[in-house]
Amino acid sequence: MISKGCEQCAEGGKMVMFVYGYCDQRDCFYCPLGENRKNVTDVYANERLVESDEDVIIEAKRMDALGTSITGGEPQEAMDRTCHYLSLLKEEFGEDHHTHLYTGIPGGRENMRRLSEAGLDEIRFHPPLELWGDMHGTEWEEILYIAREEGLTPAFEIPGIRPEEEFLEFLDEGAADFCNVNEFEMSDGNYRRMQEEGFELKEDHMSAVDGSREAILDVMGDHDRVYFCTSVFKDAAQHRRRLKRMARNVRREFDDVTDDGTLVYGKTYTEPERFEALGVPEEFYTVKSTHVEVAWWLLEEMIQDGDLDEGEIVEQYPTYDGQVVERTPLA
Repeated sequence: MISKGCEQCAEGGKMVMFVYGYCDQRDCFYCPLGENRKNVTDVYANERLVESDEDVIIEAKRMDALGTSITGGEPQEAMDRTCHYLSLLKEEFGEDHHTHLYTGIPGGRENMRRLSEAGLDEIRFHPPLELWGDMHGTEWEEILYIAREEGLTPAFEIPGIRPEEEFLEFLDEGAADFCNVNEFEMSDGNYRRMQEEGFELKEDHMSAVDGSREAILDVMGDHDRVYFCTSVFKDAAQHRRRLKRMARNVRREFDDVTDDGTLVYGKTYTEPERFEALGVPEEFYTVKSTHVEVAWWLLEEMIQDGDLDEGEIVEQYPTYDGQVVERTPLA
């Protein structure tokens, strides 16, 4: 059985709160952060730049969030901020709003206590790669027991660089509840550094690294509390389902929602009066400052019938930034 945090993530129900872009502990060659998030003090709720607490609440409601994951950078290096948002979310949505946090440092008892009191449920530790296999008897073992004593669920979440049996030992000893292994990936943020370390993309794959998956599954895959999260699952399930949750909430009556969770509509620079003259019902179009957005199938039909001269079909994400995926001209 997977953890509650993973269960909600698989449903696309976890809002991602990026609380701090700095991480002073080390410069991991595999860090996936892009340049727009690395070494910044900005806060994001999903793709929304947070300028007020209300932004966080609006974004959570926008996607009917079941819970929130706290990430960075290093959230423990911004404890006041991290605890503030944990408390805010619990106060607004109640104890059932599940929270988990990713961290690359042990942090100590005081931090574990503060995080627990603020409302954190799970804490997922990512020890430095150079310590894998040599963590027993160190602060990394101690913090697992401390976190549990302070009311948190301790776990590991690591990139799938190589198999490591010591993580299984921590599970069997009862120190950690589970270990998530994310398929090793190359991103815009780490591609150059990964290549310098000798890693290459898997053939016919956009992000997964060649070679590590099979070895990890051979060594760690049979443990009932090790969860291997593939890059395909993260895209096809987690990300797509999150988009669909958003799309259902923000779609207008004339927007089509695709299987990928994107919104499709028509766009034309025709004068709005033209729609009134043609008797188009108001629910089928919206007047913007520079253009009109309309049901794509209606726009296509009107252009084919000669009622309008031009337009385009737009496909875009339902996210706050509204990134456009594709434009298809109509004439």
